[in-house]
Amino acid sequence: MMVNCCGLLTDRKEPVPLKSIEVQLEVKDHVATVVSTLNYENKEDKPLEAVFVFPLPGDAAVCHFSAQIGQTHIVAEVKEKQQALEEYDDALSSGQQAFLLEESDQSPDIFSLSVGSLPPGESASIRLEYVTELAVQADDGLRFCLPAVLNPRYQPRGSEGPSVQVTSVPASLVPYSLSFSARVSSPRPISKVESNCSLEPLQYLNADQTQATVKLAAGHKFDRDVELLIYYKDAHQPTAVVEAGQASAKPGSLMGDPVVMVSLYPEFPQDVMSSLASCGEFVFLMDRSGSMDCPMNNSTTQETRISSARDTLLLLLKSLPMGCYFNIYSFGSQFEHIFPTSVEYSEKTMEEALKKVENMEANLGGTEILLPLKHIYSQPCIPKQPRQLFIFTDGEVGNTKEVTDLVKMNAATHRCFSFGIGEGASSALINGMAKEGGGHAQFVTGTDRMQPKVMQSLRFALQPAVEDISVSWDLPKGVSSTILSPPITAMFQGQRSLIYAQLAGQTSEATDGCVTVKYSLAGHPSQNQLHFNLKPAEDTGLTVHRLAARTVIRSLESEERTHRGQQDEEVKKKVVELSVQSGVSSSFTAFIAVNKDDGKAVQGPLVRRNIPTPFCGRPLMFRACRSLQQSLMSRAYSAPMPMAMDCSPPILMGMMGGSAPKSIRREKRSVGSSSYSPVVTHEAASPPPRKDPLLQLVSLQKASGCWLLDAHLAAALGKTSEEVEKAKPASVNSEVWASILALIWLHGFKMDAKEEWELLTLKAASWIKAQNAPCVSECVEAGNTLLGCSVKKEDLGL
Repeated sequence: MMVNCCGLLTDRKEPVPLKSIEVQLEVKDHVATVVSTLNYENKEDKPLEAVFVFPLPGDAAVCHFSAQIGQTHIVAEVKEKQQALEEYDDALSSGQQAFLLEESDQSPDIFSLSVGSLPPGESASIRLEYVTELAVQADDGLRFCLPAVLNPRYQPRGSEGPSVQVTSVPASLVPYSLSFSARVSSPRPISKVESNCSLEPLQYLNADQTQATVKLAAGHKFDRDVELLIYYKDAHQPTAVVEAGQASAKPGSLMGDPVVMVSLYPEFPQDVMSSLASCGEFVFLMDRSGSMDCPMNNSTTQETRISSARDTLLLLLKSLPMGCYFNIYSFGSQFEHIFPTSVEYSEKTMEEALKKVENMEANLGGTEILLPLKHIYSQPCIPKQPRQLFIFTDGEVGNTKEVTDLVKMNAATHRCFSFGIGEGASSALINGMAKEGGGHAQFVTGTDRMQPKVMQSLRFALQPAVEDISVSWDLPKGVSSTILSPPITAMFQGQRSLIYAQLAGQTSEATDGCVTVKYSLAGHPSQNQLHFNLKPAEDTGLTVHRLAARTVIRSLESEERTHRGQQDEEVKKKVVELSVQSGVSSSFTAFIAVNKDDGKAVQGPLVRRNIPTPFCGRPLMFRACRSLQQSLMSRAYSAPMPMAMDCSPPILMGMMGGSAPKSIRREKRSVGSSSYSPVVTHEAASPPPRKDPLLQLVSLQKASGCWLLDAHLAAALGKTSEEVEKAKPASVNSEVWASILALIWLHGFKMDAKEEWELLTLKAASWIKAQNAPCVSECVEAGNTLLGCSVKKEDLGL
C-alpha cells in the first residue's frame, strides 16, 4: 500500500501525526501552572495509534488531561493504572478512540501519551496541565524549566524494567513546532526574566510592574530545554496562602478541607554564616559515562561536560579546608576511587588527587550510579567529620527511584549535593537525591558555568548544619492542622522551605494563625515565625490542594518502595484513592479518556507511529557483536517533548503495524527504558594545557593556601621572574609575597569570577595572617604597582 507522503516525515519517510506543541505558563509568585496543547493530524490513508514519550519536571503535579476531536470534548479521568490500560486496549479493539497518559514506573519525570485510533484525515487536540513550585537559585532567581530534551536513560545490568519504543532524530529534523508564552504575576515588582533561549521583549501589563508577559521567539531549535529565570525586586519574603476546599469533596478529606502552603526563607546571623567549618569528609562522585563527552552547550563545542567537571574538581580541591578528609570516586559501567578510603587533606594527598583528575576521561561506559553509592555508604563515617557528598552527573539513569531511595536510607549519615550537567539531566534524579539527602540541587545548562554553582554548594556544605528542626502551629480555638509535607531535614541561608498543612474546624472570632519553625544553628537555638490570615485566597483555584496531594502521593510511593512486600498493598490503595480523589497522577494510576460519542467504529488495522524526538551530540562506537536488529531493539529511547544531547547514534525504532494482540501491546507500552551497554572506543589523549589564566593561577596554589614564588607564578601573572623578584620588598619572605600577588591579581582582574575563587582566597588570607609577616601593607602597595592594580589591603581580607 502506498503511503500518502504529504505533510511532515521522519527520516524513514513515515508521516508524523504530531504537528505542533503550544505551551502556556502562568507563574504566580513561586508557583507555576503549565498548560500544553499537542495538535495531531492523521494525513495517511489508514488509522493510527500515535505514541509520544516525553519528560516533565520530576516534581510536577499532573492534574488535567483532555482531548478535542472535531466538536467532541472528552475530559480524562484518573484510574488505577492496570484498569486504565485495559480500558484503553478494549476501546481500541472495538474501534473506539481512546487517549492514555501514564507516568513511568522507573522515574516520575517521564510520561507516555498514547493517542489511539486516529482515523484518516482526522485531527485531535490534546491538552495536559500540571502545577509545580519553582526552585530558588543561588542568585535569588526562580527557575522554571520546560524539559524539551529527554536523553536515553541507562538501565543498569540485571535491572527489572519494561521498555518503551521511541524514535529519535537529529535536533535539526524535528518535524513539529513549539510555541511558548508565559504570564508572570507577583505581589512584588518583576525586575527581569532571563532565558537560555531567544525571548521576545518582556511586556509589563501594569504600572507597578507586578504583572508581565513574555514569549519564546519563533523557530525554537529543540536542541535544549527551555529555561526561564524570573527575578522579583525584593528577594523572597515568607508567605502563607490558604486555599478553600473543593465544595463537592467530602469534608475532612484533603480535597474537602482548606489547605495552607507556607513558604519560609530563613535568614541566619551573619557571624554564624561567615564562620566556615574547618572539618568534614568531602566525597566527590563524578560521572564518567560516554555521554559526559558531549559539549557543555551548542555554542562552545570544545568544552565538554567532562572537561568542565575536571576544572570544577580543581577549584573544589583548592578550596577545601586544612584538617578535613576527602576522596574522589568516578563511575560509568563500573566505578573507581582515587584512595581506598577518605584521606586527610594535605599537600601530598591534594597533589596525588589532582594528577588523577587531570587524566579523567568520559570512558567508563554506561551510567551505573547505584554501585558506587552503595560502596560510599558502606564506608564507616569519620568521627567529628560530617560527611558531605557531591554528585556530578548528566542524569541519564533508568533506575531513578532506586537511587533516591538509597540516598534517603542513608540520609542520617550525610548531606548530598547534586549537579545535573547538560540538557536533559533528569530533574527527578538530581532534585530527588538532594531532597532525600538534605542537601541542595543545581542544574548546569546552556551557557552556565559549572564552577560558580558548585562553589555555591560548597559554601552551603561548609556552613554549620541546621539541626533539631521542629514546626509548631498557633491556630484559633476550634481549628487544627495536619502537616502533609515530610519533615524538613535541611535549611540553607536564603533557600525556601515549604510546608503544606490541612486545616480542619471552624472559628467564629479570630482570623489569624501563626506557624513557628524552631531549629538549632551552631549550637544556638533560633526560630522563624510567620503570622498569616486564615481567609482563603480568591484566585488560586485548587493549585495548592494539588501540590499538597502531589507531596503526599510522593511520600506514600516512597514508603511503598521501602516496605515492598509487607504493607505495600495498603499504601498503594491509599495512593490510588488520593490520586483519583485529587485528580493528580501517580505511578499507580493513569489518565484515561474514551470517545464513546462516535457511533462509527474505526475501520482497518491500526498502525503505530512513534513520535520522533531530537538528539544531538557525538556518536559512540558500538561493538558489532549482535545483529543490527537486536542492537536496535535492546536500545530503547525514552523520548521527550523535545530531546537532545545524547552522544549516541540516531536510532529509529520501528513502528508496530497491524493490531497486535492486547497483551503484547500492553507489554510494549509500559514506560521505562531497557538496558544497553555501549563499548566506547577511547583514545587516550593527554588533556590540553590549561589556557584559562584563572585556572592556571589556581592550579599553582598549595593545600595550605599559599603560593610559591617561581617562574610558573610569574607567567600566570603575565610577568617575568625578574620583574616579580625585583619588586619584592626586602624584608618579606617569598611565599608571603607570592600569595599577596596572587590575591591582588584575582581581585584586580577576576572580580567577575569571584564566586569561583572566594573560598580559596579566604584560605590564602588566613595563611598570610598566620605567618605574622611584617610589612604586609608595603607588599600590597608594591604588588599593586607591579600588576597595575589599586586593590585595598582590607579587600584582600588582610
